[in-house]
Amino acid sequence: MFQRVAIQTEDFDVSQELNALRAQDLRVGAVCSFVGTVRDTRALTGIATDEVQAMALEHYPGMTEKSIEAMIDEAHKRFDFYAARVVHRVGRLLPADQIVFVAVTSAHRGESFKACEFLMDYLKTQAPFWKKEQTPQGAQWVDARVSDDAALARWGIEANNG
Repeated sequence: MFQRVAIQTEDFDVSQELNALRAQDLRVGAVCSFVGTVRDTRALTGIATDEVQAMALEHYPGMTEKSIEAMIDEAHKRFDFYAARVVHRVGRLLPADQIVFVAVTSAHRGESFKACEFLMDYLKTQAPFWKKEQTPQGAQWVDARVSDDAALARWGIEANNG
């Protein structure tokens, strides 16, 4: 059986992941994917104190995978797609490192786009990961952003980050 969720320390190969996801499924007419990377906000703002030198991601093995599996099941209730794959990295990551891969296959692009976006919005706010950024001022835990909660709310789901 195809593994829908992987939590790992090692990097992932986007091309390999996409090929494995579609793997000779002749029904597939669309594949939508998203790759998230570690961003150094200093590159956006130009402010030295915004520098992200590294990020550490932690999770509870077993619980995290189960939670993401439930997210994929919820996406299947809402959208008509064939398969989904979520790869999320944990451990110490540096700016420009890949963090997350989400991909969805379907017959048509609309369902793939919606399901991929839904899964990413869900992951950002509901997946049990804890992120700590290392900056010149020291390490600090990263809280969920209001904009992430708003993205989830458009799907009719209230974030429980309060």
